[in-house]
Amino acid sequence: MLLSKCNFIFWSIQPFQKNTHLIIRQPVRMELAEILRECKTNGITAQKCLYDRYARMFFLFCRRYLRTNELAEESMMNGFLKIYDGLKSFEYHSESASMAWMKKILLNECLQELRKKERFMLVSEDLAEEMTTDDAAIDLLSAEELFKLITKLPKGYRTVFNLYAVEGFKHVEIGKELGISEGTSKSQLNKARALLQQMLVTENKEWYVSRKSK
Repeated sequence: MLLSKCNFIFWSIQPFQKNTHLIIRQPVRMELAEILRECKTNGITAQKCLYDRYARMFFLFCRRYLRTNELAEESMMNGFLKIYDGLKSFEYHSESASMAWMKKILLNECLQELRKKERFMLVSEDLAEEMTTDDAAIDLLSAEELFKLITKLPKGYRTVFNLYAVEGFKHVEIGKELGISEGTSKSQLNKARALLQQMLVTENKEWYVSRKSK
C-alpha cells in the first residue's frame, strides 16, 4: 500500500570526464517496523523517513485539539522528539499498536499544551442549553468539513468531542484524562454536537438544507 511505504531518492554526483554525471538510485522502501528499529539507533535516514511519512497526519491530529497552526506544529515537533527518545525502550508488535503508541504521545502533548497557560476549563452549561442535537446533520459532513468545524469549537467541547468521537475514548476515560466526572463528559459531548450543528446551519444554511433533503 502507498501509505505503508516511504520513498527516498538518493542523489549521487560523480565526475565524468569534464561534466557532472547525475545518478538517480532507486527509491529505498522501508516498512514501519524497519523504520522504528533504525530509529532506535538514532539512524538519521530512518528518523527523516518517520517524520516525512507522518508529519502531516500528526500535525492535523494536533490541530484538532489546538487553536493555531503554530501550537499544533510545536506540539507535533515535541511529540516527535519524545517518540524518538521513547523508541529506546519500545518493543514493536504491530503497525496498529505502534501508531496507537505514537498518537498517545501526541495526545499527551496536546493536553499538556491545553493546560499550560490556564487550568482546563469546560464551557458553561448554558452556552448551548437551547440547542437540540441532530447527529444526522453532522453525519452529512465530509471529513474535511467536520475538521474545520471541530477546530472552531470552544476548548472544552473540542477536547471532549475529539477524545470521544474521534479517538474512541469512553466517558470514564475522558473523565480521568481531564479531571472531570463521567456525567460532565457526556454533557459536554452532547453540547459539542449541538454546537457543531448550529455552526453548520449558521455558516452555510443553504448547503445544510440541500444536503438534509437528499
